[in-house]
Amino acid sequence: METGSFELLSPDRALSAVEQAYGIELDGTLESYPSYVNRVYGMRATDGARWVAKFYRPRRWTEEAILDEHRYLADCAAEEIPVVPPVTAPDGRTLHAVEGREDGSSETLRFALFRRSGGRTFEPESADDLLRLGSLLGRCHAVGARAEAPHRVRCAPVPTTASYVEELLAEKLVHPGCVEELTEACGATLGLISPRFAHAPVQRIHGDCHRGNVIDRPGNGLALIDFDDMMSGPPVQDLWLMLPDHAERSGRELASLLEGYEQFHPFDRGTLALIEPLRFMRMIYFLVWRARQRNDYWFRGSFPDWGTEAFWIKETEDLKEQARVVRAVLE
Repeated sequence: METGSFELLSPDRALSAVEQAYGIELDGTLESYPSYVNRVYGMRATDGARWVAKFYRPRRWTEEAILDEHRYLADCAAEEIPVVPPVTAPDGRTLHAVEGREDGSSETLRFALFRRSGGRTFEPESADDLLRLGSLLGRCHAVGARAEAPHRVRCAPVPTTASYVEELLAEKLVHPGCVEELTEACGATLGLISPRFAHAPVQRIHGDCHRGNVIDRPGNGLALIDFDDMMSGPPVQDLWLMLPDHAERSGRELASLLEGYEQFHPFDRGTLALIEPLRFMRMIYFLVWRARQRNDYWFRGSFPDWGTEAFWIKETEDLKEQARVVRAVLE
């Protein structure tokens, strides 16, 4: 399933869409921020206020799914948790759309506006840093547990991750020489781990909680950003991405994270066994995530080797190696 492209989103169209939706007079400044999936632009109003506009990749999320993200951000902000919620426009909405049209082609481009929030990338170097991070995640999850996100992806081996494998195979993206090994590794591993998720607690979580999505604001503490991959899933998903290595070699870091986390929200320590299965699932998700962008002009230029035989040989070997790690943990 390919997602849409941004070829119909010109700088002028982006600026005028934000001005019309939010009643802001912009000075024409447009700064492009790095983003693999969406288009994110820094903008400046004539009064000097700085804004960030996020144009969601067409056909990736439904309107209802994006609003699930916005509700979670609003819920966190209401509890004074340091996140960056979308701005509410004069019409009371946080999500708007503009139609891109050119030479008979059209694309619905949904977008939201955020206040610019400065900060530097967070690099935890001490147990205290990880304790602070765990506290932030515990507070976010305490809020996340109060409501559901019915239109969001559910983090589970079956049917979610299994459907990603089926998508890669159905669209014949895997090199023929790797199909058998990749299919066997994925099928056996997903079958092994699926029962482990059956009784795991599931709630609203960030979903893509790596270090690049935490910023440190001197004098104001840590803030969690980019909820674009927000999902329903086991809370441990938001913790393991912060670890520097496999779970068995990150005991001290994990202990500090949990110490901070459990000050604000209970944690089922039995779900720590899901860390390596979740790593395997994320590897498959990442393959599909890129596959859906394969015909995007920007993607082709940035990843020219994607989809080659050498690419699939390496990816298959990486999956097989992680499958071995999963078996060692669970069997």
